[in-house]
Amino acid sequence: MKVMCMYLPQYHTFPENDEWWGKGYTEWVAVKRALPLYKGHDQPKIPLGGDYYDLGENAAQTLTRQAELARKYGIYGFAIYQYYFNGRTLMDGPLRTLLDNPQIDINYNICWANETWTRTWYGLSDQVLIAQEYGSRDDWRKYFEYLLPFFKDRRYIKVGNRPIWQIYKTFDIPCFEEMRKCFDDWAVQEGFDGVYVISGRCAAGVEQRPVADAYYYFEPGYTLKTANGALQRFKYNAATLSRSLRNRLIGAKRGYILERRIDAKSIMRSIASRHYEDNEFPGIIPDWDNTPRRGYKGLVYTGTDPELFERTLRILRGSKEGSEPGFVYINAWNEWGEGAYMEPDESRGYAYLEAVKRALE
Repeated sequence: MKVMCMYLPQYHTFPENDEWWGKGYTEWVAVKRALPLYKGHDQPKIPLGGDYYDLGENAAQTLTRQAELARKYGIYGFAIYQYYFNGRTLMDGPLRTLLDNPQIDINYNICWANETWTRTWYGLSDQVLIAQEYGSRDDWRKYFEYLLPFFKDRRYIKVGNRPIWQIYKTFDIPCFEEMRKCFDDWAVQEGFDGVYVISGRCAAGVEQRPVADAYYYFEPGYTLKTANGALQRFKYNAATLSRSLRNRLIGAKRGYILERRIDAKSIMRSIASRHYEDNEFPGIIPDWDNTPRRGYKGLVYTGTDPELFERTLRILRGSKEGSEPGFVYINAWNEWGEGAYMEPDESRGYAYLEAVKRALE
């Protein structure tokens, strides 16, 4: 089993975020302003030692420290989100820093987060910030040329002689069959045997066309959307509706309450019990609480703890023993705004990293 962690680079300022969310916006802004919404709600999350790191000016030092920490506890590599919009790239400073500093000792691959950006965090998903469009062959060539220096990096993860091209939603790309063929041809011209496409299976959908080499499960959304039975869905929806009505009627007077919560144990059981083919890579979360981004409209998975995480990871290890490449994807290394992170914090220390190390022993 090779443990991969999804990696969010939004810990540095850049002009578009300044324009859309306010001057100086990074992920830490949302994390710091979080509030507890019920008794025992562990918010705000505080990184261990108050390490609100900067992936702008201090990117090389931060990435070096993160790489050392990941390797110490058995993390194989990072799947780093990349935001490419038909010739326009956002938030790629950390990726470029990694490429420019070959001494940073971490395996990695790029995960194209190919979504249109909207104001979803504020419940305004109809307000488009930047649209995702896919263009034509000339546009694809420019994208390939952008990716090529990463593909050639010795640290970039490959399956055989094929660099991984991980894509969140291939099912959203109508031209992907043609796009994939072009990428394969261009990769061969550069000395590879093509590209190795890993497509996401998430709450929004799954790829039905034979265009991917493998699939990763983006959790917890995929399991929440697909694994709950009719009775579970009814209970969850009824409870959410009840809390939502209460907030509408008296929230302003008596305070708003968290509208959505679900028991993590049921999700983890589904993840652990699913059968995975060799080219299907399980996903797992340490925790989930996206109220820093969404407030009382957020979702909290209750009952998470390092022991549950470790037990589930051990079961997944058993399902991937002997398979190649045997990836398991943790969501995430540092999604602090969603409460999904492996990095140490003030309340739990290194507990989740230690759980990974034990599960690999």
